[in-house]
Amino acid sequence: MVEQALEEISRGTAEIIDMERIEKLVSKYYEDGTTYTVKAGFDPTGADLHLGHTVLLQKLKAFQKHGARIQLLIGDFTAMIGDPTGKSETRKVLDRTTILENAQTYQDQVFNILDKSKTDVVFNSTWLEALGAAGMVSLTTTFNVARMLERDDFEKRYKSGKSISISEFIYPLLQGYDSVELQSDIEIGGTDQKFNLLMGRFLQRAYEIDKEQAVLMMPILEGLDGVQKMSKSLNNYIGITEEPKDIYAKTLSVSDELMWRYYELLSERPLEEIAQMKQDVAQGKLHPKTAKENLALELVTRFYNKELATLAKEEFDNVFKANQLPSDINEIEAEEGIWICKALVDAGIEPSTSQARRDIKQGAVRIDQEKISDEKMNLEAGEYILQVGKRKFAKVKVK
Repeated sequence: MVEQALEEISRGTAEIIDMERIEKLVSKYYEDGTTYTVKAGFDPTGADLHLGHTVLLQKLKAFQKHGARIQLLIGDFTAMIGDPTGKSETRKVLDRTTILENAQTYQDQVFNILDKSKTDVVFNSTWLEALGAAGMVSLTTTFNVARMLERDDFEKRYKSGKSISISEFIYPLLQGYDSVELQSDIEIGGTDQKFNLLMGRFLQRAYEIDKEQAVLMMPILEGLDGVQKMSKSLNNYIGITEEPKDIYAKTLSVSDELMWRYYELLSERPLEEIAQMKQDVAQGKLHPKTAKENLALELVTRFYNKELATLAKEEFDNVFKANQLPSDINEIEAEEGIWICKALVDAGIEPSTSQARRDIKQGAVRIDQEKISDEKMNLEAGEYILQVGKRKFAKVKVK
């Protein structure tokens, strides 16, 4: 059983530091029921979680299955500084009200995946505010500036003359101190968090708490474009609170190659089953679209239920196989002569008129199923079905 547990815990990981410790903790659980703690921190800098976030949540769920108690750390204090990881400039400071609102939405969403009874939600403001000035100064003496500048992102900014605030130097120390306060046995995070995760190990030694956390790092999930990491700002994400039909359709839009990456990091199917599917696709026994449909159904079921997943598939099939319109198409009214780009924005299927113009130039916009190329078009009186790409539809009644 321990071997099977470790295989599941290791699945899809990019790097594990101190696997021996993880093995001891899991073995101890199966010997006498002794639980252990796994920490994962989330700075609530945005309101919604996407599939990229769930890579970590799925791993936490695997740990829960094998004896772990999860320390779901909401970085309400550190979010006011902003994690400098991978940033080319200093981040804007968020106000506390926004942070707390975002933190609540995180809690509402994570228990779609995690077992609430095996999860402790903790806020690092609890101990970091109590640390005080003297404690903060003492914390800064544990690490020096030269080592801090060894961080790739800091080094690049320093050499290019870009600003690095003192608070950004303090951020990794605060994240590491969270592990001291929580006495975490294991911490998990993305590969981009390696410096911060190792800081937890370092500070646990420095503060002599008689343990040194193991570190498990997960790869960064690519977005729908298959190139950049999944991000709301890049608009290449699948949000876990999106409508079932949107989660389903977006999943089907990923490339055949990227599909297997999503299976490995997001699916709960056994690796042997995924390997068999991959082989069947390669040999022509299984169509890649069918494999993608199975993944889409699994994801929608996870965040909603099987019934809504089935309905999402039926809706998709109706629209794209039978060339029918969605059942819940948005409808707006407009005045005669409205500019097509403004109509697309007002209908909610384009984020901006500049994006609408780009999509028209690229042939991604249709009116009544016919592609258009005139970005300066004005709509005369009548009713129109506007379409952007394969998934966005709206009806416009022009008076």
